[in-house]
Amino acid sequence: MQSELCIHDLGTGETTVLLVHDGIIEAPNWHPDGYLLVNGDGRLFRVPLETPALEEVPTGRVMGLNNDHGLSPDGRTLAISGKSETGKSCIYVLPVEGGEPVRVTEQVPSWWHGWSPDGERLAYAAVRRAAGPVSLYTCRVDGSDEVCVAEDFDHIDGPDYTPDGRWIWFNGEADGRVDLWRIRPDGSARERMTDGDTVDWFPHPSPDGTQVLFLAYPPGTRGHPANLDVALRILPATGGDSREVVTLFGGQGTINVPCWAPDSRRFAFMRFVP
Repeated sequence: MQSELCIHDLGTGETTVLLVHDGIIEAPNWHPDGYLLVNGDGRLFRVPLETPALEEVPTGRVMGLNNDHGLSPDGRTLAISGKSETGKSCIYVLPVEGGEPVRVTEQVPSWWHGWSPDGERLAYAAVRRAAGPVSLYTCRVDGSDEVCVAEDFDHIDGPDYTPDGRWIWFNGEADGRVDLWRIRPDGSARERMTDGDTVDWFPHPSPDGTQVLFLAYPPGTRGHPANLDVALRILPATGGDSREVVTLFGGQGTINVPCWAPDSRRFAFMRFVP
């Protein structure tokens, strides 16, 4: 499998391939200093926009990372998820340039997905009851004050804060369908934001707060698999009709984590070539 790290420009409608890699790399983040972060083979890499190449970010004793990683609002700290120490996915933080991680979540499994705009809390998917569903939680960056925001779904994933911190978007599965939802960080005012035929995952509000990017699977898709014909769609942040902006071969690993450029005009994504 070949991986293409791509940038899509909403103004021009053009997609540019930044880097081609023989193997699997996934889940780009966009750092304001002009580089992307991706993971591959259980490791984390920096990809400079001007001179694209995979530059490994050291993550100390925590290896075997999954693709749930991302940046603090000030760009100085990384959140990563890995299970080499705990047997199940655990969240850690470390300096953006790499270093020895500090454990955040006491309980596992926990998969990082979002950072509050004030830099104080993390949003993540986690399981906290035996044989229970994957639910939406937040905690302080030091791991204290874990709060269950929503759990009455068959599965919750991809929580991401709006830039004003007033909402957390997520995808929720219930009654055999997966739609996008938003909810207040205190668990109130939950709203369904999509209700079409597609299976909708990984909503990411733009930095300017006007729109939400998400991954649309074909009807009937179960889970969030790789290697399908999928689409990236844009939805107004207040709700309404979405529009298709990119079609591709991908799914798992395409936009699992926040991937917008700071200017809200571009975003990064992965597509794959068999």
